[in-house]
Amino acid sequence: MNKKRDRRTRVVLLALWLAVASFSLTTAWLHAQSNAPQVDVGTINGVIDPFTEGYIERVINLAREDGASAIVFQLDTPGGSLDATRQIIEQFFDSPVPIIVYVAPSGARAGSAGVFITYAAHLAAMAPGTNIGAASPVSLTGDLTGTEQTKVMNDSAALIRSIATQRGRNAQWGEDAVRNAVAITDQEALQKGVINFIATDLNAVLNQAHGRTVKVQNQDVTLNTRGASIRQVGMNFFEEFFHILLDPNIALILLNIGTLALIVEVYNPGAVIPAVVGIICLTLAAVALFGLPTNWAAVILIVAGIAMMVLDIKVTGFALTIGGIIAFLLGAFFLFRPLTPPEPTAPNVSVSPFVIGGLALFSALFFTLIIGAAVRSRNVPVITGIAPYMGAGGVARTLLNPQGTVLVKSEEWTAVAEDPPIQPGERIQVISADGLTLRVRRAGKN
Repeated sequence: MNKKRDRRTRVVLLALWLAVASFSLTTAWLHAQSNAPQVDVGTINGVIDPFTEGYIERVINLAREDGASAIVFQLDTPGGSLDATRQIIEQFFDSPVPIIVYVAPSGARAGSAGVFITYAAHLAAMAPGTNIGAASPVSLTGDLTGTEQTKVMNDSAALIRSIATQRGRNAQWGEDAVRNAVAITDQEALQKGVINFIATDLNAVLNQAHGRTVKVQNQDVTLNTRGASIRQVGMNFFEEFFHILLDPNIALILLNIGTLALIVEVYNPGAVIPAVVGIICLTLAAVALFGLPTNWAAVILIVAGIAMMVLDIKVTGFALTIGGIIAFLLGAFFLFRPLTPPEPTAPNVSVSPFVIGGLALFSALFFTLIIGAAVRSRNVPVITGIAPYMGAGGVARTLLNPQGTVLVKSEEWTAVAEDPPIQPGERIQVISADGLTLRVRRAGKN
């Protein structure tokens, strides 16, 4: 009996020990998880604009609020607005959270504004097969000369040297990127001290950044990123929408569609939907055009080209249509130009030739086939009055004795029978009219 009692006691004690051990392990694991570092990851793609700058500011604020160990911005940009770039640089320097810029994926670039942003990060990394550089002012009309170029060059060179000094990067190469538009590969960037390391993916970035000491708001901070949990922070709907809107191809497409829609409304007053579509598209096009280095003379040329296509509908021949297409093509090709004064952060902004050709062809077909057909239909004489019903056949809907109702050309009419009574369903023929009352007789009767 005592042996059985001792066995039960040992089993109970073992169960209690296992329960306590499990609880302790679970608590330790949860504590470790709660203390695990977190890294917020953002993405900078396309042209740098005010919406990109607003997005970057939001990511930094979120990282500060949730206690992230670091922020990684994956970068692939041809350049962008100098004002937005300066704002981003200021945010990087004011950030209480260490920032890593990672030029990726393979094939990506940090061009123009991307050079300044990469230099401003606490740590910079590049994926294999990427490049960085070419931050010189550009112009569609040729090399910039004179005092304006000197001022822009000196200001931009001073900015990149200042950033390089504070972040411990190669100031001489940064200045060369501005003054001489030099560009280098990831391997060359590592050798020249432009970046801190090369990483094949995000995990490699975090592993190589771990343990490095950077200066954040004038204080040394050692990065704790190995094994960190990753939180992706993408653009919200409005940031993404307006960022996409500032694409040169989208701007031209919206301008074209908006103009065509308003023309449809002019030819069909009261249709409403074309007017609504036209106003919305033109408003969005205006937002895009004011946010891009727009050549407003080219906008006038595009509108003039469309106007010539409209006028050609009313004249004989195709001279105006051909002239309109040429004007549209010229305006589209020269729609955008570098900013004035030129900016070393700005990329070459242009519309795809395929988009230009497609829109020109669509506009020509639109005016020739759709609007042209509508105009020609308006020129067809409209026959009114009772004349079209003379001699027409129909069916008696009610008893005509002598007055009743008949159906003629899918319309009901009051009618008087010449030879009553005419039964419902009998075929009739119109012989004359008295105001809105038809005089009819049985069909086939002379």
